[in-house]
Amino acid sequence: MLRILLINDTPKKVGRLKAALIEAGFEVIDESGLIIDLPVRVLAVQPDVILIDTESPGRDVMEQVVLVSRDQPRPIVMFTDEHDPLVMRQAIKSGVSAYIVEGILAQRLQPILDVAMARFESDQELRAQLQARDQQLAERKRIELAKGLLMKMKNCKEEEAYTLMRRQAMSRQQKLIQVAEQIIAMSELLG
Repeated sequence: MLRILLINDTPKKVGRLKAALIEAGFEVIDESGLIIDLPVRVLAVQPDVILIDTESPGRDVMEQVVLVSRDQPRPIVMFTDEHDPLVMRQAIKSGVSAYIVEGILAQRLQPILDVAMARFESDQELRAQLQARDQQLAERKRIELAKGLLMKMKNCKEEEAYTLMRRQAMSRQQKLIQVAEQIIAMSELLG
């Protein structure tokens, strides 16, 4: 069963989402009124999903969503009365996995949560792939820099410098990036 943190930012309709969650058979592990401490609250209760019930998400709500999405990513579903496409786009950019306008029916909650979880997992995979590619590119740049430094130091061609680096990596059972970093460090040390 999903552990749900409910943020209720709707003073006029207090409890509408919580009642629908309970009717649908979900467990609300914590409920909070204002979102000023959302990252702290998420850290404390470790929910699987965050549900935000708001009439219209304001700047403060969006900032808290950004902080949680950056530091403690998890699916976030926002139930709101706000129809504005600009607000919806801003919420999605902030880290909201599902933006639901009007109508909290107990029978709709499970499919909504399923979609939010699937979208969140897909976004996390894409972020991990992007981060891995950024890492590879950064390593490639460092290897190229080290190869250029080695070419100057040894007065050799590119293939020879690369072969020297590969041999060094194999003989020391290191990755090529480690050898590259050693060459760069040595170059910086020698000036």
